Amino acid sequence: MKFLDQAKIYLRSGDGGDGVVAFRRERFIEFGGPDGGMGGRGGHIIFEAVPNLNTLIDFRYTQHFRARKGGNGAGADRTGAGADDVVIKVPIGTQIYDEDGETMLADLATAGQRITLLRGGDGGFGNAHFKTSTNRAPRRADKGWPGEERWVWLRLKLIADAGLVGLPNAGKSTFLSVVSAARPKIADYPFTTLHPQLGVVRLSMTQEFVIADIPGLIEGAHEGAGLGDRFLGHVERCAVLLHLVDGAAGNVVKAWRTVRGELDEYGQGLADKPEIIALNKSDAMTPREISSRRAALAKASGAPVFVISGVSRAGVPEVLRALWDAIAQERAGRSAA
Repeated sequence: MKFLDQAKIYLRSGDGGDGVVAFRRERFIEFGGPDGGMGGRGGHIIFEAVPNLNTLIDFRYTQHFRARKGGNGAGADRTGAGADDVVIKVPIGTQIYDEDGETMLADLATAGQRITLLRGGDGGFGNAHFKTSTNRAPRRADKGWPGEERWVWLRLKLIADAGLVGLPNAGKSTFLSVVSAARPKIADYPFTTLHPQLGVVRLSMTQEFVIADIPGLIEGAHEGAGLGDRFLGHVERCAVLLHLVDGAAGNVVKAWRTVRGELDEYGQGLADKPEIIALNKSDAMTPREISSRRAALAKASGAPVFVISGVSRAGVPEVLRALWDAIAQERAGRSAA
């Protein structure tokens, strides 16, 4: 199934049903009277977040959603039937934006969360509604109120506890395949990851978290270079970032600063998230190279640096424990709030 994380769709809620003009025609009732009923309500447009979806691919093929009109009123003061609502199911983490792409209308971040985005029009009054002591035979009935319509953007931001960032070919996909059951594409050339990947890491029966791997960043990604920075939205909700630096590539400080610069340019609080730095591919470096590059990276970042190898799995358990500690702390703070 192809991954799609944004789509533009058209929505229209249903018009209200029309009220009617009707009069009683019954034997032994001398003067009769107005008994036209009012119209039914038009259908709403409702969005619901469901857990069994992880892409917006369905909205590539179905882009128009219209609710039905409410039923018209009838004689004997009968109200028209209300139209069924249109419930649009989207993945957890979907955000709904106005047509300008900047004004957020809703953020569906939890399973079962619902939002009525467009309300159906109310039904019009029948002539029975307008009967008064001085107007006993009104011949007025209202049309139903029109529904609402608009174009909206859907943007999916995956729900993950930890996010993997780094330059292309830093070993993110290999790391994800080692620590989880995910099987992303792995190759010895850049940009093997074209779409975000999710994996579940289980440390014990009670300790598990979701980790997200996004396509690699290069210098100028915020301006559209490479695959750009559009996939960074998928790590906005993460509690911690794992920054993998390819130790075998040479200038590890420049690589770290390149990615940090792109996070700063992107904004949205990514640069302020807790960061765990890991010098990857220790199996391809000599002990002397490991020592000098680790020291240089620690001096530049001002943070401790883990040394790992996704191939041999050396140092991986320590990194996972550090990730879990940061995630557990964030969850505890969220519960306290």
